[in-house]
Amino acid sequence: MVSTWPITFQNKFSFAAILTDGSVVTWGDQRIGGDSSAVQDQLQNVQRIQATVGAFAAILANESVVTWGDQTYGANSSAVQHQLRNVQQIQAAYGAFAAILGDGSVVTWGLPAFGGDTTATQGRLRNVQEILATSNAFAAILADGSVVTWGDQQNGGDSSAVQHQLRNVQEVHATRVAFAAILADGSVVTWGDQQNGGDSSAVQHQLRNVQEVHATLDAFAAILADGSVVTWGDQKSGGDSSAVQHQLRNVQDIHATLDAFAAILADGSVVTWGDQTYGADSSAVQHHLRNVQLIHSTRQFGGGSVGAFAAVLGDGSIVSWGDPSKGEVNSAVADQILYL
Repeated sequence: MVSTWPITFQNKFSFAAILTDGSVVTWGDQRIGGDSSAVQDQLQNVQRIQATVGAFAAILANESVVTWGDQTYGANSSAVQHQLRNVQQIQAAYGAFAAILGDGSVVTWGLPAFGGDTTATQGRLRNVQEILATSNAFAAILADGSVVTWGDQQNGGDSSAVQHQLRNVQEVHATRVAFAAILADGSVVTWGDQQNGGDSSAVQHQLRNVQEVHATLDAFAAILADGSVVTWGDQKSGGDSSAVQHQLRNVQDIHATLDAFAAILADGSVVTWGDQTYGADSSAVQHHLRNVQLIHSTRQFGGGSVGAFAAVLGDGSIVSWGDPSKGEVNSAVADQILYL
């Protein structure tokens, strides 16, 4: 088995890895987090790390937070450092962080226009259970099932048009610029950039008994209770699944790269769609995609993935496809990989 350590995180051009002893190793562009020397003595017993495009934030075992990287993009948490106690979760947008504290309140820092300023919504951020992010906005699910949003209005920070519908929210998912909420009754409410997932009006009548929602950079895909799939958003990013719709039956799971989706069916086969450059074209390996157990996709900042898929088969072997420069398993190493 490949070890789960170190656990690696990345922003645009830098990386941070949590080692088994809870310390952190960083590399890449020094200006945006590749150099953690200024805070290295503080990076002990690290539990989790989140990243904006230019900074990292680490939660320690004592539930405090250490930040480093470009100060503009969230590395400077000095103004709120005294509030960052009993931190339970951190979410990151493009240039801002949002932390949920043990009492359900929220602390933010970073670029104000991108979610670093909660002045307008702070009074409503109580009993927060979870926070999700687009590139420049945040959405918080409260204990009563309502949602509070802030940040760039065009990118999901303004949910006023659908606020009356955001009741009994179970989950929220995000593309780069839009949110989609699954309600308790299995329906879906969307807001944000209309071209890239914020407008689901064309398929709203189909969004019933929704079980899961998945996202590429600019499109959503929902799995319904009957195993069928409904998609919307930018067509090139997977919002148009018409070419494979007849194959999308008994879908068990969906995975996404930056601009493509891959669905695992009940019979262990795989259906892909979206931008061919980013993994939508699996024709060269389709005959190998049998008895697929799970799929991994290459990742980068923004909640999406980059451009390659890797499927683990029942015998532990791996089949990959997509852009080799973005993570497809090279033939030179393919026969060295036995398990994932």
